[in-house]
Amino acid sequence: MTTPNTSTDEAEVRALFAACRDAVVAHDIGRLMQHYTDDLVAFDAIGPLRFDGRAAYEAHWRRCLEMCPGTMIFDMHDLTLSLDGTVGFGHYLVRCGMTAEDGTEQASWMRCSVGLRKIDGQWRIAHEHFSAPFDPETWKAQFDLTP
Repeated sequence: MTTPNTSTDEAEVRALFAACRDAVVAHDIGRLMQHYTDDLVAFDAIGPLRFDGRAAYEAHWRRCLEMCPGTMIFDMHDLTLSLDGTVGFGHYLVRCGMTAEDGTEQASWMRCSVGLRKIDGQWRIAHEHFSAPFDPETWKAQFDLTP
């Protein structure tokens, strides 16, 4: 049986994702990483296959943001949550990329799934998985898809 999210937990987790989005747009790695558990396991669309621990994921985020020197685009859509006391999961679509100095956008839609834990009264991301769909006939990512 599914337990409905409490309004407090739902609001806290939605605020967590808004804070993550704001930190990414601001290129503020320190502020972003405070929302993850120390023992985080993450999978990203950009290799390697797995990141173990917050320090490894922080280094990855740093490299990603350095590749996007323009104005960041990190727009989350359709965040769906299932929270139950001290654990939860969610998923959303994200338009991720940047606007270059010449005004051109370099962004695409991706998928994100997350696992959450409530530790000492605070929700944290314990697992994150970004992915881009691919065409199995060409083995190419499908960055042109839209919701």
